Amino acid sequence: VETIVTEPPVTEASIPEQCAFTWAYHDAPELSAKLDTAVKAINPAASGRAQLFGEDCVFADGHSTFGAMETDFYVRSPADDLTNEEAFGNWMAQVMPVITAIPREELQGNYGFVEFSFEKNETEHMIVRVPIQKYMNEAQGKTGAEVFRLFSVAP
Repeated sequence: VETIVTEPPVTEASIPEQCAFTWAYHDAPELSAKLDTAVKAINPAASGRAQLFGEDCVFADGHSTFGAMETDFYVRSPADDLTNEEAFGNWMAQVMPVITAIPREELQGNYGFVEFSFEKNETEHMIVRVPIQKYMNEAQGKTGAEVFRLFSVAP
């Protein structure tokens, strides 16, 4: 007995809908609120927020889906002196354990970074980006200027 298998004809309805991928950032309001509360507990003048980085898949009809690749964090802090590496590093050493203590299931995608923004005024500020995994691998037990220098990039 011979069995004949036939494929259904390919029609427009049987082709999966195509989308265009674009890099995208999406706010993470619940995680932002949690981080902001924790940061303000350390320094009431500081603030924190979380953001997801990934790709939007945008379909022809305009709707899109988002795929997170990593969770990033942003921490802003006032600073009187933009040369105080010891104080900046100590602040980073206080905040990073708050972030690394967030349960992994509350993060989307991989560990991203923490961007520390030290602000003297509107025009004078400094930004230091700390890759979370690098902090976990290399900064344990370090504080002050040692932490700052590990992650700062000389101008």
